[in-house]
Amino acid sequence: MDSVLMKIHTSLLSEERETLLPNLLVLCGDHGMSEAGGHGASSVEEVNTAMILISSAFERKPGDVRRPKYIQQTDLAATLSIGLGLPIPKSSIGNLIFPVVEGKPMREQLRFLHLNTVQLSKLLQENVPSYKKEPGFEQFKVSERLHGNWVRLYLEENSSEVLSNLGSKVRRQYLDALRALSLSLSRQAAQYDVYSMAVGTVLVLEVLALLLVSGPRALSGKAELDVPLPSPAFSLLCYLLPLGLAALHVTVCTSAGGTCYLCSLPWLTAGGVMVLVSTLLCAVLSALTGMFAGGKRLSKNPPQCNSRSSELDLLILLGTVGHTLSLGASSFIEEEPQTWYFLVNTLCLALCHEIYRNCFLGDDCAPQRCPHAGEDFDGVAAAPQGKSPGPDVWELDRASRRPSPLGALRGPDRWMVLASPWLILTCCRLLRSLNQTGVQWAHRPDLGHWLTSPDHKVELSVLAAVSLIMIFVLVQKRCSLASKVAMAFGLLGIYCYRVAIGNLLFPWQQNNKDISKGITEARFVYVFVLGILFTGTKGLLKSQITADDFTVKTVGLWEIYSGLVLLAALLLRPHNLPVLALSLVIQTIMTQFVWRPLRHNAAEVTVMHYWFGQAFFYFQGNSNSIATVDISAGFVGLDAYVEIPAMLLTTFATYTGPVLWASHLVNFLTSEASSGSALSHACFCYALICSVPVSAYIIFVTSLRYHLFIWSVFSPKLLYEGMHLLITAAVCVFFTAMDQTNTKS
Repeated sequence: MDSVLMKIHTSLLSEERETLLPNLLVLCGDHGMSEAGGHGASSVEEVNTAMILISSAFERKPGDVRRPKYIQQTDLAATLSIGLGLPIPKSSIGNLIFPVVEGKPMREQLRFLHLNTVQLSKLLQENVPSYKKEPGFEQFKVSERLHGNWVRLYLEENSSEVLSNLGSKVRRQYLDALRALSLSLSRQAAQYDVYSMAVGTVLVLEVLALLLVSGPRALSGKAELDVPLPSPAFSLLCYLLPLGLAALHVTVCTSAGGTCYLCSLPWLTAGGVMVLVSTLLCAVLSALTGMFAGGKRLSKNPPQCNSRSSELDLLILLGTVGHTLSLGASSFIEEEPQTWYFLVNTLCLALCHEIYRNCFLGDDCAPQRCPHAGEDFDGVAAAPQGKSPGPDVWELDRASRRPSPLGALRGPDRWMVLASPWLILTCCRLLRSLNQTGVQWAHRPDLGHWLTSPDHKVELSVLAAVSLIMIFVLVQKRCSLASKVAMAFGLLGIYCYRVAIGNLLFPWQQNNKDISKGITEARFVYVFVLGILFTGTKGLLKSQITADDFTVKTVGLWEIYSGLVLLAALLLRPHNLPVLALSLVIQTIMTQFVWRPLRHNAAEVTVMHYWFGQAFFYFQGNSNSIATVDISAGFVGLDAYVEIPAMLLTTFATYTGPVLWASHLVNFLTSEASSGSALSHACFCYALICSVPVSAYIIFVTSLRYHLFIWSVFSPKLLYEGMHLLITAAVCVFFTAMDQTNTKS
């Protein structure tokens, strides 16, 4: 690197001889490094790095050796702006590095320092209400007055000892004002609202605790949360807690030196927050009391059946907890795709072990289930004779869908069940080669780069056409005739749209000349997407009127799902169409040859959908960096920027994997069980498994707010997790509401 730097400097010097203008070479690092190689903590070696400014404009005498000075990284922007004759960035809190301009005449030095102090004083006025009391602002006003006196003296007599002494005094005053202003602004920028953050963290922890405590009851009962407060102690606690929290709030807001968000709220709103915190705390305590009391009652009458957790349940638990804990490290966040790839592959191997054990050792090795539980996902628990099944019983829609034991399978079905985990592993391995993501391997060439190069447009066209055909074959089987026709024309329109904008080629096309901008073709596809969604919604509404028409309901849900698939095929890049096609392949294999034969319960199926949805989020090329968001999806079919459609399209294109897998979960559970409790249990489980990493991550971000990568790694990941929770929750709530409405009717 020394030789590289020498070559650059020599080239710049030769250029200066021709242009007679000095160049500037800045050599610096973005962070330091500890002796062990770490660079994410706050040690002196990690937060300090070297910076060298090299230019022929600096006058240095031979033998002039100076001790290195400590500056802030924020000083670089202000120095380069002044040196290049550009305005200082409005939000910059840096100071001019004075040794850079100390060789200039006194008039220019004072002018540069005045520009910097004016910019910082304006920024101080915008961010600090009591800016006039700040020492830096007072020093700035004194510096301006002295500077004015120096200018008047300079205009009267050009050179004198008085002028030089006054100039040195003004310069020192400016430098002191700059340091004071920058220090005030730095404190303001690094001042966290700890009180508001603590209240928000307590709220998140209370909601998470309530979900965890009420989980067993909700998954085994009617998926309802009943929080009784029978004892007077709880009633008294509910009255005293808001009063105590209100007193604490008043104390903090009146004694704190700085302002906070909660203190700026109206008293009525802040009181509502305190009431919410106390109510959730009482609910958690009541649920814990009921759980322990119920446990004591059950211990007196132990159940006769003996159930044990399978290895799959243990893997799901350890994988979820391990992934949540990994979010506390920046390196694991940057390389989170590798975590999900590992979990999905391990899940496939666990399924393979379970399938082989059941096929070759029989059902005796499978986990035993309590015969009186009445909550098996396979619907084996039948209702008593003469009685209709209650909400706690999950029964299949018809007897022909009852899954048969693996040992009874013969012929191709048996071989497909045995080969299904390996087929899924093969698909996942192919998808990993399509898009390199993360940080460490993002620069390496992948199959996506090879396909998107202009020299391989024919191969990309063939692959896109095959993928679209696979999508049609896998989706159309459960659609109505009208939706099948709309799906066929929609997929054809997608190919035409990609040809129009120059991504793909028609077989008869000889050149790469674009036919149009693709707006007409994309809107053509949007019409079919809306048509399919309308047909599916009409089927759901019809099933609400005729409650016995179960087929209409399942077809309607599947058509809504197929409409989302068609929209995803339109928004994804052409080289990502295999991701969508293989996602449908894996869903089909899992449905036909894993979930039905192995008779997994709703919680296990839900967690598997969540894991695959997260994996496919990264299979399509996403990462935890904001830079990988494909904003071009927001302009498909639009001739100008329209905020709401662009936002919705970009969000859907980014979260295609999680949304489609959550939608498939709703379709699978609805088609397998006629009771609404299965879907309610699954949505509760999905909300729980989504809220656990989000809740933990809020705590991580709060505790790591001074981390070097808080804004570049941790905060973007929190944004991704929050958006994922909101989007998938909206999908589950919509389908669950439709299912519950149908059940009530």
